[in-house]
Amino acid sequence: MLNSQLEILAQGHAYLEGVTKEDYSQVITPNFISSAGAHMRHIIDHYQSLMTGFSTQKVDYDYRLRGGDIENSPTAAIKKIAEITTWIEQLSPDDFNKPLSLSSEVSIKSKNVQTVTTSLARELIFVGSHAVHHYAMISQISFAQKSQLDQSFGLAPSTATFLRENSQPAQPKSMQN
Repeated sequence: MLNSQLEILAQGHAYLEGVTKEDYSQVITPNFISSAGAHMRHIIDHYQSLMTGFSTQKVDYDYRLRGGDIENSPTAAIKKIAEITTWIEQLSPDDFNKPLSLSSEVSIKSKNVQTVTTSLARELIFVGSHAVHHYAMISQISFAQKSQLDQSFGLAPSTATFLRENSQPAQPKSMQN
């Protein structure tokens, strides 16, 4: 699990190393309402919420920084990705099942905060999946900017498995077991 998180963060780092500051902060209207930088900041906010929540045993993804250097500077985002990477590298499998309290707003009509019990493992799965989802959005923004990204950037792990399994040549029935 930790290696998969490091792979996800490495994808973000590679994107940040290759993007210009202009492309990172550009909002391509009317097709998009936010920049690649806003998506990256949102990803980082979730990882930082988990880091803070792990130390306090109370995770709250609704608390976000919004705006700021991470949203406008690939270099600032790289520094935060490095901090998150260091934190993940220091975790151990023993940390996975430690109980955490997760609070989240669940309504758009009125403030309604629900609190549930979760674990670090569950929340790592969530923030990783959440990052990949936003990488897919960044990929679309980059495509609109005529930028080239690695084909696997923003590709869900289950989709990658599907593509690998379906790109292999078919075996004769006698060999399928």
